[in-house]
Amino acid sequence: MDYDDACKARKLALCEIEKLRDEAYDCASAYKAKMKKVHDANIRLKNFEVGQKIWLYNTGMKLFPGKLKSKWTSPYSVVRVGNHGQYKIEDFDDHVRQVLNGYRLKPYLEMKDIHEMDKESVSFIVTSLVYEDN
Repeated sequence: MDYDDACKARKLALCEIEKLRDEAYDCASAYKAKMKKVHDANIRLKNFEVGQKIWLYNTGMKLFPGKLKSKWTSPYSVVRVGNHGQYKIEDFDDHVRQVLNGYRLKPYLEMKDIHEMDKESVSFIVTSLVYEDN
């Protein structure tokens, strides 16, 4: 057994492994860039106005929501819109105000708003309203 030949073969194998690792890293980073582009294209910004009715996501029901209970609590009103996505909302019943981030909010649509929209975007909303009424 010649140690010099074994050492050269081992170094060559290590260089090949590094090349394969670099290629895999490049492929993974290209894949991540493409997936980020696709994900970012589907993000819709939420813009609420003062006085608009909204739903609030109840984070306390995340673990044990119950089978048919909604995680969204009754309508609130937007009192103030902040600069970086924060909103000050007010409860209609208690008139309690709180500041929240916009990711926990979604627009509250009344029946007059639903009738003005097209049928494809409203189909899910109407079915969820039927389940909540029962």
